[in-house]
Amino acid sequence: MKFANGCWLKKEGVEFYTPAQVYDEKLLCEGKVLRLYAPANVIYNRGCTLGGVVITIKITAPKRGIFGISLSHYEGISDKYPKFDIDIEDAEKLDISHIDGNTVINNGTAKLVIDSSLNMKFYSGGRYLTGIYAKDMAYVTVGAGVDNDGYRKNTAYMNAAVNLSVGEHIYGLGERFTEFVKNGQSVDMWNADGGTFTEQAYKNVPFFMSDRGYGVFVNETGKVMYEVGSEYVRKASFCVKKENISFFIICGEDNEYGYMKDVLVKYTGLSGRPPVLPAWSFGLWLSTSFTTDYNEETVMEFIDGMKKRNIPLSVFHFDCFWMQGMKWCNFIWDKDVFPDPRGMIKRIKDKGLRICVWINPYIAQNSELFSEGAERGYFIKRTNGDVWQWDMWQPGMAIVDFTNPSAVTWYQGKLKELLDMGVSCFKTDFGERIPTDGVMYYNRADPEGMHNYYSYMYNKAVYEAVKDKRGEKEAILFARSATCGGQKFPVHWGGDCTAEYESMAESLRGGLSLTMSGFSFWSHDIGGFEDTSTADVYKRWVAFGLMSSHSRMHGSSSYRVPWNYGDEAAEVASFFSKIKNRLMPYIYSYACQASENGIPLMRSMVLEFPEDKNCAYLDRQYMLGPDLLVAPVFDESGDVSVYLPNGCWTDYFTGDTYEGGKWYDFKNVSYFIIPCFVREGAVIPIGNRDDRPDYDYMDGLTLNVYKLYDGMNKSVILYNSKGERENVIDIKVKDGVVHSNFKNKITVQP
Repeated sequence: MKFANGCWLKKEGVEFYTPAQVYDEKLLCEGKVLRLYAPANVIYNRGCTLGGVVITIKITAPKRGIFGISLSHYEGISDKYPKFDIDIEDAEKLDISHIDGNTVINNGTAKLVIDSSLNMKFYSGGRYLTGIYAKDMAYVTVGAGVDNDGYRKNTAYMNAAVNLSVGEHIYGLGERFTEFVKNGQSVDMWNADGGTFTEQAYKNVPFFMSDRGYGVFVNETGKVMYEVGSEYVRKASFCVKKENISFFIICGEDNEYGYMKDVLVKYTGLSGRPPVLPAWSFGLWLSTSFTTDYNEETVMEFIDGMKKRNIPLSVFHFDCFWMQGMKWCNFIWDKDVFPDPRGMIKRIKDKGLRICVWINPYIAQNSELFSEGAERGYFIKRTNGDVWQWDMWQPGMAIVDFTNPSAVTWYQGKLKELLDMGVSCFKTDFGERIPTDGVMYYNRADPEGMHNYYSYMYNKAVYEAVKDKRGEKEAILFARSATCGGQKFPVHWGGDCTAEYESMAESLRGGLSLTMSGFSFWSHDIGGFEDTSTADVYKRWVAFGLMSSHSRMHGSSSYRVPWNYGDEAAEVASFFSKIKNRLMPYIYSYACQASENGIPLMRSMVLEFPEDKNCAYLDRQYMLGPDLLVAPVFDESGDVSVYLPNGCWTDYFTGDTYEGGKWYDFKNVSYFIIPCFVREGAVIPIGNRDDRPDYDYMDGLTLNVYKLYDGMNKSVILYNSKGERENVIDIKVKDGVVHSNFKNKITVQP
């Protein structure tokens, strides 16, 4: 939120109160908390202590390389906002020293220096990261006047800002479809169903990271308002409409991960990491689409059509109309369309597929469950005790209140009945349209704080239901809404895109923004959701989708089966499905590692190459794992420009080699090629099956070695299809000969 009117003035009615000095300094909680009592006026004498605004600053070091900072005005106000589930239990005593009038706090290789004017500077390994000036920690009031008792009549905010250095770039803040680099943007953390072509976002995450190697995580579930180099071009500021704010400065180390990746390692250490996903989930998913007409005959035609055309399929998804219209959600199969759902599910599973069904947290008034939920108090209420209802999406619908443990158990019970029937997982749609005005939750949580956090509770409830029935290694969702911590309940997809190249590109931009926000896995609707694409767009999207973390064909009013777009489209789908299945030993190994370190499978170029300034703005190409560079085609000409960082790169499909540090223009790229380049020194494990993603990866495994030179050593961690660490392969080159402890085939690429 902007409070300033240019450099010298404030907006009308705005008052700023910033620390003028440290009046009192104390160590609390056995030395784990440094409390600074900082009045907004200089205390010259006793009389100066009789009034005025005081900001209380508390500093902690909850984990190695992380500093926690909280700013408070009134500390006696009850905070009814829900809290993110973060791991800060093992905070240690602060390592504090006083040097040359400065207070210095060491935390691993990170250091916080606070000078006598209360300006803070953050370092890692002696390298300056960012700073927070005293004037950037502010209690802000908007609205003038006092009541008859002298109390202020205004809206209060707590504001903070970090310094931006020359040439610094900011990334993250959730799945955002605006420009990849967030400098110059005003961003509000507020989940909304706005499609992929607006500034609204389905997944708002109050965390950003800088290419200088630090991150800022605002530990607030409500609306956090950011001005990233937009109010003041040298500042990234953030504020909340509260009397207090809490945030973490995460200092990346230049370690085995690299300083940018280390920020994600540390951030996900706080907010959570994804579980090991089932290997079958990485295969191709096919949907009925949304408003299309379908029945069991249609479904079987689709499944058999995929097999006939040699397109490996892993999951079949039933979208909304598996239930009867106007009854969502009652979790009951529409018997007019699916008279034998249990038998149908068995018949699909007998074909080797898993089944996913669509759900949301809304209960229509016409649903058999409405009266039951209303009578038992399972829905969000109005402040007068009535059930909160509206007519958008489903007539008279109510919203499940996941703050009520009994409502969670009730909702999960309906899902478990479907799981017992043979359903494998759920697409958790919606969760963004959550009201705040005149709303009351079971646990009396603040509605504004619950707006984004609702998505966390919704997906957590569903994920845990699946986990209880299937076990942790079989648990998975396909979710649209999220906030901080949502990465623990994967997978997420990019929401409602349109069937055109521009939407392909904006979807990728949003996905890369999300993976820079602590999410390891991401998908999108192959072919676009709204409208029907041309065959050209569809074929390009198929290649892009099957070289993504997870791959699903889905649409709105038209089917997305490949042959609807021509025979060649079916051939393209077959080709890339098989490519992905053969790549599973590589893909799955880095997917499993993401559960250990939080480094995403799909990575922005800047995350993998932070020292290469050419990568700062790249959002139309990405790394799949550390070694495969993928550049989808986003133009009907078939032309694409690709930047290759330093080193030697090998075209995955043709074997041609390219010198890095350059841009290359590829013209009229074949539909059976997506520009994909292998990094110098890479070892790519290739499986011996292309018909499914879940198989014995070690049986007949081949290692493709790319541009390993004399003296180079490489270790490759391999996981089996159960998500277990199977082997560590050590490879070295001596006198032009590749030596390894690997007993199977090793192919040395030219």
